[in-house]
Amino acid sequence: MSGIAIVTDSTSDLPKNIYEGYDLTVIPLSVVFGDKTYLDDGEDIKEDDFYEMMKSSTEMPRASQPTPGDFMNTYRKLIQEGKDIISMYISRKLSGTLNSSELAAKQLKQDKINIIDSEVVHMPCGFMALKAAKMAKEGKKKEDIIKELAAFRKKINSFFIPKSLDNLIKGGRINKIKGKVANLLEIKPILTLKDGEVALYKNSRKWEITKKEVLDSMEGLIKDNSRVTVSIGDVASSKEADEMEQKIKERFDPANIIRVKIGIVVGSHLGIGGLGITFFEE
Repeated sequence: MSGIAIVTDSTSDLPKNIYEGYDLTVIPLSVVFGDKTYLDDGEDIKEDDFYEMMKSSTEMPRASQPTPGDFMNTYRKLIQEGKDIISMYISRKLSGTLNSSELAAKQLKQDKINIIDSEVVHMPCGFMALKAAKMAKEGKKKEDIIKELAAFRKKINSFFIPKSLDNLIKGGRINKIKGKVANLLEIKPILTLKDGEVALYKNSRKWEITKKEVLDSMEGLIKDNSRVTVSIGDVASSKEADEMEQKIKERFDPANIIRVKIGIVVGSHLGIGGLGITFFEE
């Protein structure tokens, strides 16, 4: 068994069946909604149940990062098992999660803990964690894994298409005035991740056109279809994700397609009906 353990957080949205058999631990963030706090682990509350509550509420759920104590508990356990730790978390610019993990490592005074700012969120971070876990299982050295992750991150592309801008505006990801104008004009932004933040990739008009433009954009970025892995995530919009999956299969015939439920932290911001498409070439 590998002497290296991988740790990430729940905003990676990694499906559990994908990382079974790997030494990979996911630390959940939480969401405060109404007078209750829910862990973003798919068990405390099912994603679809949470989104049903969102549909009937004008309140914006608030994400809460794990405490340093949460990280310390995980780190201590893994160190006691004789493990070195490579951990990667949601971008520092999007959450205080990484800061909490650094405080925990500092208090433990351990050089066995390596913390990486993934500079991304959702499945781009998930794919990085999975890559690290696979390399660890193969017996790769810690230094080689960390070096490979830096190169691998540059290969990952991601698009997020919100069906509505309301939650992105409420959550401060989009300027309120610009967001209201965009809603009035029925502009549908295609968002991506750049320099650790959510960024505009391009604007589109109408929902159906936007989905087609995502596929067109993917075609411009993919060099070899046979080497592509794609993940399709949705926020309570499985039929839309089904349709997107079928179109991706027909157009690209990728090596792997993974379906993902977008967790309640990321989904709270992307909003009901939103889709997330992540892809890379091996």
